[in-house]
Amino acid sequence: MAGTRSHSIIEPRNLRSGAVFSSPHSGRTYPPAFVRRSRLGLRQLRSSEDAFVDELFAAAPACGAPLQIAHVPRAIVDLNRSPGDLDPLVVKDARPAAGNPRVAAGLGVIPRVVTGSQRIHRRQISAREAESLLLEHHHPYHSDLGALMRRAHRQFGRAVLIDCHSMPRASLRQEMRPEIVLGDRHGASCSPEILDAIDAAFVLAGFRVARNSPYAGGYIAELHGRPEDAMHVVQVEIDRSIYMDEAALTKRPEFTSVRSRLDIIICAICDLAASRLPLAAE
Repeated sequence: MAGTRSHSIIEPRNLRSGAVFSSPHSGRTYPPAFVRRSRLGLRQLRSSEDAFVDELFAAAPACGAPLQIAHVPRAIVDLNRSPGDLDPLVVKDARPAAGNPRVAAGLGVIPRVVTGSQRIHRRQISAREAESLLLEHHHPYHSDLGALMRRAHRQFGRAVLIDCHSMPRASLRQEMRPEIVLGDRHGASCSPEILDAIDAAFVLAGFRVARNSPYAGGYIAELHGRPEDAMHVVQVEIDRSIYMDEAALTKRPEFTSVRSRLDIIICAICDLAASRLPLAAE
């Protein structure tokens, strides 16, 4: 295992695939000083975590691909936001991000709120504090993730990053209720052939799948996805209610069966990304 305080990387014993797995919102290491400065208690702060997602995708190294796991909580730094997404209501003297709905909603790179629009900070932080957080957590995460993708591309002719997330049940419309939402930024971050194959793997495992709605992909897909260069990113969102109690932040009995089904999908994705045969869009 390698990495920094912000994250770790679990490498496979034998690198057999161009797939890379990343869990950027699984961080649950809350410094006591941060909790003391917050308006919220630890349980409230944890509401924005993608709890247990790193465990759901833990089979990646055994299937031949690296797994990068965040330790810094999303309530401190959101690794799936641009470093320029600074909220002037959080960071003193930050320039307003005009037209950025995520920042306006309090979900910038240093978030203003957690789930339920609960404000995190008692006071604004300085620009120097914000830069320190980005240098310590955000920049290393993306530097290492980019290096894993370049290695995958170099050795296997393509890189396929699976950006692993979970979604609250309440965010899903009643009439569709997908269990999985695959995001490729409407074709900008992944080739259609690879997305189709990943979609088929989830369907074969018995999941209800939707694409790009309500989640099409964030900064990770935007930054690292270049399908024209055989660098693909697919964001995977899993309905939390199928494996955990969202209010209690505890696993449901179904957790083990969901993880077993995902194990099969993970290995199928690794097999897909191991092939050196060119796909039509590459």
